[in-house]
Amino acid sequence: LLYTIKFEHYVYQNNDKTLVSRSSRLSGMDSGPASPLNNECKSSIISEPQTPTKNKKNKNSASCYSPQLRRSLVASSGSPSKEKSCDRFIPNRNGANWDNSFSLAPDTPSENGDEGREQQTYRCLLQNELLGADIDDVRLNSDESGLQRTPHKRRLFHYQSPSREPEEHGYSLSPVSRKSQKLLTSPKKSLRKIPRLPYKVLDAPELQDDFYLNLVDWSYSNVLTVGLSSSVYLWSACTSQVTRLCDLSCEGDTVTSVGWSDRTNVLAVGTNRGCVQLWDTQAQKRTAIFESHESRVGALAWNSDLLCSGSRDRFIIQRDIRTPPHQFRKLTGHKQEVCGLKWSPDRQHLASGGNDNKLLVWNQSSLTPVQKYSEHVAAVKAIAWSPHQHGLLASGGGTADQYIRFWNTLTGQPLQAIHTGSQVCNLAWSKTTHEFVSTHGYSQHQILVWKYPSLQQVVCLTGHHCRVLYLAMSPDGQSIVTGAGDETLRFWNIFNKSRLQKESRSALNLFSSIR
Repeated sequence: LLYTIKFEHYVYQNNDKTLVSRSSRLSGMDSGPASPLNNECKSSIISEPQTPTKNKKNKNSASCYSPQLRRSLVASSGSPSKEKSCDRFIPNRNGANWDNSFSLAPDTPSENGDEGREQQTYRCLLQNELLGADIDDVRLNSDESGLQRTPHKRRLFHYQSPSREPEEHGYSLSPVSRKSQKLLTSPKKSLRKIPRLPYKVLDAPELQDDFYLNLVDWSYSNVLTVGLSSSVYLWSACTSQVTRLCDLSCEGDTVTSVGWSDRTNVLAVGTNRGCVQLWDTQAQKRTAIFESHESRVGALAWNSDLLCSGSRDRFIIQRDIRTPPHQFRKLTGHKQEVCGLKWSPDRQHLASGGNDNKLLVWNQSSLTPVQKYSEHVAAVKAIAWSPHQHGLLASGGGTADQYIRFWNTLTGQPLQAIHTGSQVCNLAWSKTTHEFVSTHGYSQHQILVWKYPSLQQVVCLTGHHCRVLYLAMSPDGQSIVTGAGDETLRFWNIFNKSRLQKESRSALNLFSSIR
């Protein structure tokens, strides 16, 4: 114990009854020889306090501390004290200068966003009224982390009250200053709240629980398609009308993948027998059929009139749907089933993932991959190109990997990686913000929203009871739909609305000056 207590003790000297005051210092670091008087003081502090007596025989056992100090020592040892006493070495803060102590108070952010903003507003109001700070906007007085900071830095030992300027409105009936009135009426920054529950749940009977299939897609015309066993169904998000497009049971085939064309109502359907069928959804008729694969087609990707299909036969077939069926290009590079295909936003590169744990990048002219990434240790199905940063590619590994990795395809270098703790089934970037969503299988069965590049988790959504194997995004970029082996489709509203682009005013634009 490191402490030093200075006190006065009173003893009776010899035979005269003269009270002599002596000063003594008791130190916890005193290592020298202790005097008899100090020993008595130490023993009296440890033992119960006794009332001093004038008996000559007990003059050496007299109490060696004052009653006020005795009360303070007993209170500090844990005993309750009925009245508060103050020692001369303990400062009394009744007359403290709170003007300077206000700026030294630590800032602790609140876990609740609404409560934290109310505290920031109240703190700014106190600064305006008590310290004369001219704060009229809470957002301008907070840093990026959300902590409120005192705008005027004050010195620690500066004991001069701040000078208050006279108010400009002498006839105002408000009890607060003009700056505080503006502070209270300033608009609050809207807080983003992501609902934890889906806003719609649809039954999807016979939705296959297969990691290598892609059975859900959302068109630009706001129509959702889903493959259930041997049938393909269409659901209109505008009218909630359900239509069965086709039934392959008469052909003894099942649906293994679906994919909408970019800007048309043409739907591509991959089957278990290795066929790719094209359907006109408005006329509800099949327009073409391609039999180029030897096994099931689990992945489809459109690039205008260019259609790519990945199969269990390890090949990627690239064809222009306007050419005859026998004209196509075969891309070889994977050693096992191809389960993921995605075109880049500029439509110049194709990313493919396979069960051989490889992520390959292709261009439109080469028959071999231009880049190979082999850091994953499980199947790569989840692939997503960033619409905000050119050349940024994200990929996710299966159960044995559980990593989301980011790649710079312009330089061919890996960027970041984060371990998610479960199988990564799908990835999709937000169209408006630097965020992305991931769906997971074993063993969490959850939906996660992340910020990039900080890789901070925004929200975790749960509700599915099986692996969340399927993911599609709405055309406006606000909602997503997820499908799982529990035979349900759940719709979530997770992203903000797209920012409206301001019209650029130019002297060359003649229509901007016409009234």
